[in-house]
Amino acid sequence: MAKLLVQKSGPLNGIVDISGAKNAVLPLMAAALLPEETCTIDDVPALQDVRVMEDILTSLGAKVEQKEPHVLEISVPGELANVADYELVKRMRASFLVMGPLLARTGSAKVHMPGGCTIGARPIDLHLKGFRALGAEIIMRDYSVEARAPRGGLVGASVYLDFPSVGATENIMMAAVLASGTTTIENAAEEPEIVDLANFLNKMGARVKGAGTDTVKIEGVRHLHGAYHTVIPDRIETGTFMLAAAITRGEVLIRNVVPDHIKPISAKLRECGVIVEVADEGMYVVADRKELTATDIKTLPYPGFPTDIQSPFMAFLATVKGPSTVIETVFENRFMHVAELNRMGADIKVSGDRALVKGGARLEGAQVIATDLRGGAAVVLAGLAAEGTTEVSEIYHIERGYENFVEKFRGLGANILRIND
Repeated sequence: MAKLLVQKSGPLNGIVDISGAKNAVLPLMAAALLPEETCTIDDVPALQDVRVMEDILTSLGAKVEQKEPHVLEISVPGELANVADYELVKRMRASFLVMGPLLARTGSAKVHMPGGCTIGARPIDLHLKGFRALGAEIIMRDYSVEARAPRGGLVGASVYLDFPSVGATENIMMAAVLASGTTTIENAAEEPEIVDLANFLNKMGARVKGAGTDTVKIEGVRHLHGAYHTVIPDRIETGTFMLAAAITRGEVLIRNVVPDHIKPISAKLRECGVIVEVADEGMYVVADRKELTATDIKTLPYPGFPTDIQSPFMAFLATVKGPSTVIETVFENRFMHVAELNRMGADIKVSGDRALVKGGARLEGAQVIATDLRGGAAVVLAGLAAEGTTEVSEIYHIERGYENFVEKFRGLGANILRIND
């Protein structure tokens, strides 16, 4: 099993380029099943989750080719299968996103219950609510779900989401683009990844309006064609490197950034005394002031503070002066990293959906695990500020979502090494 060895690194300094967004590229790849012509997706990050999605699409009958680094061509040369492979689906939550395109393209889809990080239940009921509204029959079994469109195909409808689920919004959008009539999704997710998917679909000839607001309207069309699209930058990777600069009291220029996508992170870092400035060449994060102070954070759906940055931000808060409160409202099991940070000397107490961070901790290296993707990033950041060596195991979680993780940190002066145990 591979591990990361992290040592105190001093202030990180230099330039880092952000990769294409993991949470955007996976639905884009699923959407490439919809047209009869080839789609080209640029700035695709080299991630384990991307490789799993490639395997899922291939198993369904799609052809996935890497023409050059970070560029994928996806086409469907023959008939699409409508049953997703169980061994692949169980490895990644986002695999369920193939259900909407399969239902729209083939009239039926069967997908096993998906896997992924154990950060919460993340039920699929809102996805299925949308499919039912479009006229699909849903058949639930112990470990799988099947959807069947009516004989005349899916029909546009109004769908109200009880929670602004990103995955459900994406899946319903992809199912609705080939339905007859108009579909309206109310209380839709507003994340940038939703906008990116809508832009890709519209390039194919779909008619999607309102993406990025709480009401998305899709006017169904009969056919879609191939399209070229570049993935948006990864706002969670951006936030992670912003916090890496902050926790090491460094100065980093982050390139390939959309500042509007990270406003909540920037605002909270500024409250702590970190300088965040946007320039033509990118975004500067400077944390070389003598004393940074604590702030409180509360995770919310976009445009609120992102749940995916909660654990890395908590690692930073453990090192600054003063107490802080972290409230998690999105996932009920997203404090698993707390025990690992406390093992390193942090003083964090959890009560329900709240974590109380004492702050000002003198962190020390320890043997810890990456409890999940973002929790893994959190303990690495803590290791950069801790005395001694931090040994991080179960790093497959980290490698699911960060491209060239070690190389990018080493390029900023971090003392981090990947080893095979």
